[in-house]
Amino acid sequence: MELSKNYIPASAEDKWSQHWKAKQYFNSKPDGRPAFTVVIPPPNVTGVLHMGHTLNETVQDILVRKARMSGFNACWVPGSDHASIATEAKVVQMLEKEKGIKKADLTREEFLKHAFEWKEKYGGIIYHQIEKLGCSVDWDRVAFTMDTDYYRAVIKVFVDLYNKGMIYRGARMINWDPAAKTALSDEEVEYRDVQGKLYYVKYFVADENGKPTADFITIATQRPETIMGDTAVCVNPTDDRYTHLQGKKVLVPLVNRAIPIIQDNYVDKEFGTGALKVTPAHDINDYNLGLKHNLPTIDTLNADGTLSAAAEICVGQDRFEARISIVKMLGDNGQLIKEEEYQTRTGFSQRSNAVVEPRISTQWFVAMRSLADKALDAVTSGEVRIHPGDKFLATYKYWLENVKDWCISRQLWWGQQIPAWYDEKGNFVVAETEADANAAYQKQFGTSAKLSQDADVLDTWFSSWLWPIEVFKGITRPGNDDINYYYPTSVLVTGQDIIFFWVARMIMAGMEYMNEKPFSDVYFTGMVRDKLGRKMSKQLNNSPDLLKLIEASGADAVRFGIMISAPAGNDLLFDETSPEQGRNFNNKIWNALKLVKIWEANQAPGGDIANNFAINWFDNRLQDAKATVEKLYKDFKLSEALKTVYSLIWDDFCSWYLEWVKPPFGEQMSSAVYNKTVEYFSELMQMLHPFMPFVTEEVYHLLAERTDDLCVKQFTAPGSIDAAIIRQGNILKDAISGIRDLRQKNQMKPKDPITVYIQTNDQAAYEAVRSILSKQANATEIVFVNETVANTITIVIGKDRFCIATEKPMETGNQKEQLLKDLEYLQGFLISVEKKLGNEKFVANAKPEVLANEQKKKADALEKMKIIEESLSHLG
Repeated sequence: MELSKNYIPASAEDKWSQHWKAKQYFNSKPDGRPAFTVVIPPPNVTGVLHMGHTLNETVQDILVRKARMSGFNACWVPGSDHASIATEAKVVQMLEKEKGIKKADLTREEFLKHAFEWKEKYGGIIYHQIEKLGCSVDWDRVAFTMDTDYYRAVIKVFVDLYNKGMIYRGARMINWDPAAKTALSDEEVEYRDVQGKLYYVKYFVADENGKPTADFITIATQRPETIMGDTAVCVNPTDDRYTHLQGKKVLVPLVNRAIPIIQDNYVDKEFGTGALKVTPAHDINDYNLGLKHNLPTIDTLNADGTLSAAAEICVGQDRFEARISIVKMLGDNGQLIKEEEYQTRTGFSQRSNAVVEPRISTQWFVAMRSLADKALDAVTSGEVRIHPGDKFLATYKYWLENVKDWCISRQLWWGQQIPAWYDEKGNFVVAETEADANAAYQKQFGTSAKLSQDADVLDTWFSSWLWPIEVFKGITRPGNDDINYYYPTSVLVTGQDIIFFWVARMIMAGMEYMNEKPFSDVYFTGMVRDKLGRKMSKQLNNSPDLLKLIEASGADAVRFGIMISAPAGNDLLFDETSPEQGRNFNNKIWNALKLVKIWEANQAPGGDIANNFAINWFDNRLQDAKATVEKLYKDFKLSEALKTVYSLIWDDFCSWYLEWVKPPFGEQMSSAVYNKTVEYFSELMQMLHPFMPFVTEEVYHLLAERTDDLCVKQFTAPGSIDAAIIRQGNILKDAISGIRDLRQKNQMKPKDPITVYIQTNDQAAYEAVRSILSKQANATEIVFVNETVANTITIVIGKDRFCIATEKPMETGNQKEQLLKDLEYLQGFLISVEKKLGNEKFVANAKPEVLANEQKKKADALEKMKIIEESLSHLG
C-alpha cells in the first residue's frame, strides 16, 4: 500500500478505537491473573474535561496499558461525580436562562428530573472525550455517584456512622456560601490575598444613662457592614490606654446600642488600635470570644448575603453594597476617622467563587479524629505510598494531624438526601428508609407521628470517599466476587489539590469499611497552568478545547505534549502549541516506516547480522533502555520514561541505526538485516504504546502481517547488556557528529572526500566501527597515528584527537580560534569541578558514586585540555 506523506491521526484513531472495543480488550472480569485496578477520579458532570483532566486520564491510561501488557488483569473503572453545589448552580442557571423557570417554582422531584437530564447530556460529553483521548477504560463498568445502588451505599454509611456516634447534629460556626446558599466544609474554602481597606471608626463611650460622651474608642475594621452585629468591644487587660474604661460601655455606631468593653489576652495590643469589635455571628474568633464571655449573638446577614432585619439599617441590601452605604453614613455622622489600604486573606467558595461568610448554623458533622488517625497511620507506615512523597507527605500529615470535624450537610436538592426524619416538635430519628424511620420512631418515643425527611443533602465528598469500594458494590453487596478480586485498587492518580478532600477520606472509608487501604500507591500529578501561570479550570474557562486539540493534532500528539513536560507533582504550562512536538514525533515515526517499507520491496536474501555492529549496538541499546524504562515505571517517573523512549526512537533508531544499516545507493537491503530492523521497530512501538496508543498500533500493523494486536502484546523482560558495545556506539556517534560539525564550520561539503587520522589510546573501539565511520564521514581512509599530522584540521572528540585531511587548502586561523574557545570552556568547567571537590562539606556528605563522577569529570577535562594544548602548539 502507498503511505500518505504524513501520518493522518483521525482515520487511525477511529479505526483502532472501534477495533479495541469490538474485541473487548479493555473489559475485565476476575480470573487467575493478578489484578491491576484503577478507578478514575470521577469528573464533575458540570461541563467538559479541561487539560488537568487530560493529564490525569493520560497518566492513568499509561499505567493501565503498561499493566495490561505485563500480564495483569487490568481493570480501569470510568465514572462521574454528581458534584452537588456546582451542578445545582449550573442547572439553576440553565433553567432560568433557557426556560425561564426558577428553582423556587419547582418541586424537589421536578428539579431532580432536570438535573438528571443535565447529567445525561454532560456525562455523555465527558465519556466521549475520554474515549477520543484513547483511554482504555472498561465501559461496562461506568459508575455514577447518584446511581441507585451507589445512593443506597451512601445512606447506609451515614446511618452506620450515626449509630456508632461518629455523626452528630448541632449548631456550630460554619462556612456559608451566599451564592449557593449552602454550608461548606473548611476544605471547600480557598483563601486568597486580596487588597482591602481598614476603616477607622469612633465608638463613643456611653454614660450611665446610655448617652454618648465625648470619649471614644477607635476601632479598625475591614467589614463595617457587620458593625450592627457587634455585642462587645475587647481590649487587652495589659493595655494602659484603655485601663480607665474598665466596666464601661460603648455605643454601636449608627444603631446606638450599648455594648460592654471586655478584656482578653486574645487581643494584640500592636495590631490596629489595640481594640477589637466583637461580632460573634460573623467571625469564628469572635464567636469563641462570645462563648467565653457569654455574649449575645446578633446575625445581621440573610442566607443570600443581604442584610437581615436584625441589622436595623440597610435591610435587604447586598453585603458589599451595604458596606458602601454604611461607610458613607459613618462619614456623614462624623464617626469615620480614616480609611487605609490593607492586604488581607479572604475565603472564597471553591464552587461558586463567592466570598464565604462565617455563620452559626445547625448542620450535620462527622467526628473525624478516629477516622483520621487510621488514615494517617496507613500512610506513615508505608502501607499507602505517595508519589512524589518528599513533596506531599508533609502536607498529608499536616491535614490529618490538625483535622476538624467535617460539616457534611448541604442546603441543596441535588445529592443524597440526609436520612433523618423529624416530627413536628423537631425530634428526629435516623434510618435508611421512611418505613425504617417510622419503626425506629415508634420504638424510641413509644408512639407514631407524621415524619418529614431532612431537606438537606450530603456533601459530594461524602459519596465520593466510597468510590474505590462502591464501584465494586462493596457496601451494598459486601463480599461479592468483584470487591474480593479488585480491592484494594492498585494506583490512584489525582491532583494534589484534593489530597484531603478525597485522598485522605477514601483511605478513612477504606480502613473503616474494608479494614484495608483502598489503594497501594497515590500518584499526584501537577497542576496544568496556562501561559499566565493560572491553574486551568472550568471556572476560569482558560483551558483549550480537548476535542479541537485532538482534531488538529491527534490524540497521541496531545498525550505526548502534556506528558513530556509533566514530572510527577510538578506544575506545567500548556497551550494550543504544546502538541506540536508530539505531531512531529508521529511524522518522524511515519517517515521511518516509509523508509523501511522501501527496503521491504527491495531485499536481497541472506545477510550477516551476527557481526553487524549496528545491529549488535542497537540490540544492547534497546535492552538498556528497556531496563531504564522499567525502573522509571516502578518509580512513577512517567515523564522521564517517555523521554527515554522518545530519545531511543528519534535519536538512536531513526537518526543513527537506520542510517548505519542503510544499504549504499543502488544496492539492496539484506533480508536478515531487514527482518531484524522490523523486529526492533515493532518492539519500539510496543514500548511507546502506553504513551501513544494509536500511532503505535497503526505502525505495528503496517510493518508486517499480524495475528495479534499491540495493545495486548506482552512485554518481554530486558535482556543482558554489553556495556562495551554501547560505549563503542557512543564513540561512533560522537566521532560522526564531530566530523560533520567540523565540515560545517570549515565550509566543507558533506560529499567532499576526507582522510581521517585518529590519535587514541583505544584503537580497538574504532576498529569495530571503522566501516560505519568511513561511510558516515565520507572518509576515503581512516588511519591511526601517534602524533598530530601536519597540514590537517585538528579537533578533539572525547579524549581523542582527530586530524582531518582534505584536498582543500587548510585554514589554521579558524581552527586555532575554535581550539582556543574549547580550551577556555574546559578551563572554566575545571574551575567549577575543582571548587566542588575543594568543598569539605560536599566531599564529606556526597555519595561515593557522586564523588567518583566529579573526580572523573576532572580527569577527563585535564586530558582534553592536554590534547588541545598539544594541537595548539602544532599550529604555532
